[in-house]
Amino acid sequence: MTLKTQDIDEAVVQQMDQLEIASDRPLIIADADEVLFQFMASFLEFLEANKFWFDWSSFALNGNIRHAETDEVVDGRVIRDLMPQFFSKHASNMTPVADAAAVLNRLSERAQIVVLSNVPLEAREDRLECLKQNGLDYPLIANKGAKGPVVKKLAQVTGVPAVFIDDIPHNHKSVADHADHVLRLHFIAHPRLANLLEKAEHAHHRANDWLEMENLISDHLKASGF
Repeated sequence: MTLKTQDIDEAVVQQMDQLEIASDRPLIIADADEVLFQFMASFLEFLEANKFWFDWSSFALNGNIRHAETDEVVDGRVIRDLMPQFFSKHASNMTPVADAAAVLNRLSERAQIVVLSNVPLEAREDRLECLKQNGLDYPLIANKGAKGPVVKKLAQVTGVPAVFIDDIPHNHKSVADHADHVLRLHFIAHPRLANLLEKAEHAHHRANDWLEMENLISDHLKASGF
């Protein structure tokens, strides 16, 4: 597929150009962190190793990461520097979320699957390898910025149902703004993190696990004849 748009980062457009999206098969677009992989478990380990801890006050990184020695909140600029370090160390070795691989394997008989993750481009190959090692060998887009424009372009290729799965509310809003017809499923794998949020306002459903998501997606596909 060949795409040119001012709304999508050029590096993302280049990755999308390499995709082969069939126009007659449903499309499932899944996030990676806290959807396919146990991001929070790895992130807590990373924070401890770097003498920080997570406060669990809200569903956000800013304001919740504190210095272990002083309990002071870590400045947002420091957090921005930490994230590339985290992905450099952990993108290749995260633990998969329970049932994610099995469910997507079953759904892949009825739909095509793309992973859309805001992982740094430098960590893309590590994330791809981790996906493959865990039975999640699907195309990956290392996204930058809002997800709505990307989902819109991907969904435009198909004239059939599309599904978007993500843990972050503003990603659901972005997709709703750009591709409102796409079924939006809100899912947060880590139980303690999930308890910090209600269903994202702009998601159609909140799922508690991958088996529940399988039922939601299957019903959606069946209603459209797939």
